[in-house]
Amino acid sequence: MGSDDRLGNVIYDYTIARLEEENSVLREALAGMKDDLEKLRRSPLMVCEVAAVRVGQVIIKMPNGNQFLVDALSDCGRLRPGDMVYVEQKNLSVVKKANVSKRLAVEKFVILEKPDVQWHEVGGLEEQIRDVREIVELPLNKPELFAQVGIHPPKGVLFHGPPGTGKTLLAKAVATATNATFIEVVGSELVQKFIGEGAKLVKEIFHLAREKAPTIIFIDEIDALAAKRVDIGTSGEREVQRTFMQLLAEIDGFKSLGNIKVIGCTNRKDILDPAIIRSGRLERHIYFPVPAKDARKEIFRIHTKSMNAGSLDMGKIIGLAENFTGAEIRAICTEAGYFAIRESRTAVETKDFLSAIQKVKSKEEAAESREYVTMFG
Repeated sequence: MGSDDRLGNVIYDYTIARLEEENSVLREALAGMKDDLEKLRRSPLMVCEVAAVRVGQVIIKMPNGNQFLVDALSDCGRLRPGDMVYVEQKNLSVVKKANVSKRLAVEKFVILEKPDVQWHEVGGLEEQIRDVREIVELPLNKPELFAQVGIHPPKGVLFHGPPGTGKTLLAKAVATATNATFIEVVGSELVQKFIGEGAKLVKEIFHLAREKAPTIIFIDEIDALAAKRVDIGTSGEREVQRTFMQLLAEIDGFKSLGNIKVIGCTNRKDILDPAIIRSGRLERHIYFPVPAKDARKEIFRIHTKSMNAGSLDMGKIIGLAENFTGAEIRAICTEAGYFAIRESRTAVETKDFLSAIQKVKSKEEAAESREYVTMFG
């Protein structure tokens, strides 16, 4: 056999092997596409909860709250009330048991952290700090003192006052002092659109708090959830009531809160339901006012201590910042730094603070104007 014949045989064998390999890949791709097509034709299954078990049948609870008595396939295994199952949509027959937790992913609705805010970072709130340390820090750090005296410390406290006066900052500071987990949740987030979901979320938050104890639960804008109850009308109002009742039950229910403290925060104490602020619940109330002159001086000191500033006319600056909250004073210091940067300076001067005060004041007046237009047209 000549060299040309041998070369032809090699090329032929290589071509056959390559074609067979391509054919194998195409067969696998075709099988995968057939499997995907079969999945697309298949009806989706619903996830339901087993409410009760009968002989050969089960009562399932739909996500919308309705219940049905349905059949269960024999390979589902032993089902118990509370199990999650996959259900066929047409006749609602139970197909198989679902390895799904019925607990809500509560971490999506809360801010979970270990704060690092020290007491010296909170300015102008000496009286409020003293009260919080007595109500929250002392019971968490030295519970034996209360046992020896024979009294029970308050379960919760209400922070109330204008926005930006340091309520959240103080709550984080006491969490740092007690080495407690800080769970922050907004009241409006607890009101869900599905029936029973809001109440379940409240229950899961307190369950998480017990797992992470010692814990401080900080409920911001609690008035969105705990406003005074009126005649129940819409389904949304009824859902708010269910969620609110669950919150009350968790605060003074059968399970002791132990080393869990609840801090509610609101700008509108006047609209809160008496049930949430009565004795045994959020019974201690701490007011956060707009800082006075001495308090403003302390807040300015805290926010300017790391700034590169020369000789500042603090008397004039503090005087012009009258009726400014702590958050606004912090904004003034930041804006003053920007005014210096715009002029290519590394040191902040008095004129920068005066310009910053005017800018922050203009923003505040514009916000108040928009709010007036919104309310009165």
